[in-house]
Amino acid sequence: MSFLPVSREDMLERGWDEVDFVYVTGDAYVDHPSFGVAIISRVLESHGYKVGIIPQPDINKKESFTVFGKPRLAFLVTGGNIDSMVNHYSVAKKRREKDLYSPGGKSGLRPDRATIVYCQKIREIYKYDTDILIGGIEASLRRLSHYDYWDNRVRRSILLDSQADICMYGMGENQITELADCLASGIRARDITFVKGTVYKTKTLENIYDDHILLPPYEESSKDKIKYAEGFLIQYENTDSHTAKMLIEPYKDCFVVQNTPTPPITTREFDAVYALPYMRTYHPMYEAMGGIPAIEEVKFSIISNRGCFGNCNFCALAFHQGRIVQVRSHRSILTEAEKITWEPDFKGYIHDVGGPTANFRQPACDKQLTKGACKNRQCLFPSACGNLKVDHSDYLRLLRKIREIPRIKKVFVRSGIRYDYLIYDKDPTFFNELCKYHISGQLKVAPEHISPRVLEKMGKPSREVYDRFTKKYYEINEKLGMKQYLVPYLMSSHPGSDLKAAIELAEYLRDLGYMPEQVQDFYPTPGTLSTCMFYTELDPRTMTKVYVPKTPHEKAMQRALIQYRLTKNYDLVHEALKKAGREDLIGFDKHCLIRPRKPKDAPHNTKSHKKTAETKRVHPKKTIRNIHKKK
Repeated sequence: MSFLPVSREDMLERGWDEVDFVYVTGDAYVDHPSFGVAIISRVLESHGYKVGIIPQPDINKKESFTVFGKPRLAFLVTGGNIDSMVNHYSVAKKRREKDLYSPGGKSGLRPDRATIVYCQKIREIYKYDTDILIGGIEASLRRLSHYDYWDNRVRRSILLDSQADICMYGMGENQITELADCLASGIRARDITFVKGTVYKTKTLENIYDDHILLPPYEESSKDKIKYAEGFLIQYENTDSHTAKMLIEPYKDCFVVQNTPTPPITTREFDAVYALPYMRTYHPMYEAMGGIPAIEEVKFSIISNRGCFGNCNFCALAFHQGRIVQVRSHRSILTEAEKITWEPDFKGYIHDVGGPTANFRQPACDKQLTKGACKNRQCLFPSACGNLKVDHSDYLRLLRKIREIPRIKKVFVRSGIRYDYLIYDKDPTFFNELCKYHISGQLKVAPEHISPRVLEKMGKPSREVYDRFTKKYYEINEKLGMKQYLVPYLMSSHPGSDLKAAIELAEYLRDLGYMPEQVQDFYPTPGTLSTCMFYTELDPRTMTKVYVPKTPHEKAMQRALIQYRLTKNYDLVHEALKKAGREDLIGFDKHCLIRPRKPKDAPHNTKSHKKTAETKRVHPKKTIRNIHKKK
C-alpha cells in the first residue's frame, strides 16, 4: 500500500506517463475513509484508473495546477470535507483562526468558494480542452439556485459559476465510476446527460423525455421570496431515489438539469468501499508542519452507517446522504476495528462507532425499502410514525462483538444519539449497555431548544420527550452506580425563536441549575429547510410567516439568555427581559441575572439575599444530576 501520487516524481516512480484524473481538493491529502477525496480516488483506483492528487493548490501559481499536466480524462474538483465558507467563517461572519483540514491547523490555505475558484483557474490554464467534474459537500448543496448567507442573496447553480461540465451530488461512489467509464469510452463530459446523481447544463430541452418538474426561473426566484420558497420545497421533496423526479431550472441562456438521485448504496457496495487499501492517515509530507488535526477525531473511529431519517430541518443530510439509512455489515466493521488495533499509537480505545445518527442501523420502516421516504411526513416528528421500527438489537450485537476484540479496552459512542428514538425502544437492554460500556463520563445529546414553537420549526421532538429521556438516563446510571452526565447541545436564534422563546429556554436551564459552556447560533447553510425559513421568513411547507431573529444584537441577546450565569452578559440579559416585558425575572445582582424560583417554604428576602443551592456557582454536571435524582 502507498499514497496516491501528489507530484510528477511520484507519478513517474509508478511508471505512469500521465494520469487519468487529476483530483484538486481544498483539504490537505488524508488517505482515510472519513475523507471524501480518499474514498473517490480509491474507488477509481480499484476500477483501474490512475489518479493524481493536488491538495490545496496555490491559486496564484499556475504550476500548482499543472503538476501532472492535462489528465487523460478529466479534472475532479472539491472544496473539501466541509463547505469552504463554513470552514472559513463563524455564524457572525468572522474569520476562523484555524482550519483543522490544513497542515498544523493553519488557515488561509484554500480560497473562499474553493470549488468555484479552482475550476476557474483550471479553465484559465486549459481552456475547454479538458473536462471538469465537481463534487463534495460544497458542490452537492449548491447544485441548484440557493440562498447564500455570506452574500445575503440567492446565487445560481454552482455548475454555472464554476464553469464545470458536470456536478455530482450525494456521496458519489456510483456516479464517479459510471462517469469514468463514459469518459474512457470517448464521450465528452458535456454530452453525458443520463447518469443518476448528477447535474448538467443544456441549451435546449428538446432531448429530455423523462418525467420532470420545471422549477421557477432563477431570474424570478432570486428576486421573489415566495417563488424561492416554492422552488425550494420542490427540491426538498425530490431527494429520494424512489420518488424524485428530474428537476429543471431555467436561466436566461440555458437550463440546469438535475437528474434523479442515485439509489441508496447496498451493504455489499458499502463494505467494498471500506475494504479499499487506505493508508488511514495524512500524507507524510505534512509531518514537519504538525500533521493534519482533523485526523485525530476519526483515526480510531468507525463509520457504520449513512443517511438519517431524523431529518432535522436545520440539517442538510437529506439533501446529501438521503433519509434512507444504509449500513455496513458486521464483518466489514469488525475487520476495520481489528485493523485499528494494530496502529502503532492505538491505546485500546475505539472513539466512535456511528455516523450521522449512531443508533440508526436500519431504514425507518419496511415501506422505505420499496417506496422510499414519505414526502410530506417525518419519521420522528411531531411524534414517532406508527410504521417506525424501533429496534437497537443489531447495533447492540455489533457493539458487543467489537468489545470482545483483543486489545480493545473500551468502545465509545460519540456521534449523535437520537434520544427520542432511544426512549421509544421498549427493550431497555441497549440503553443500559450504552450507559454501562459506551460513555466516557458524559453523553452529548441535542434537544436544541424547549419552546414548542421553536421545536416545531426545527423538526425536533417536544420537551416532554427529552425530559423522559433524561429521567431514564439518570435512573440507569444510579442503578449502575456510575456518575455520568448529559451535555445538551442548544441552539439560539433559530427561525421561530423570539425573545420570549429564548427566555423560556433560559428559565428551563435556570431550574436545572445548568449553563452551557458553548451555544450554537443558527447557521444558515445551503440545502436546509431552516435556511429557507431564515431567508424568506416563510415556512415553505405552509407558506405561513415565520419570525426570524436576524440582527446581531438580538442574536447576542438570545445567546446571552442561554448563558445567563455569565456576568459579562448582565446588560444583554436584562435588556432582553425588559424588551420582552419580563421585568419580573430580573435577578438580584450580577451573579444572579435571572431571578431564581422562590423556595416553596420560604419566600426570598431581597435585602438579605443569600446564595442558595439554586443560585450559587456549582459544577453544572453535578447540579443536573442532583436535580434529576430529586425528580
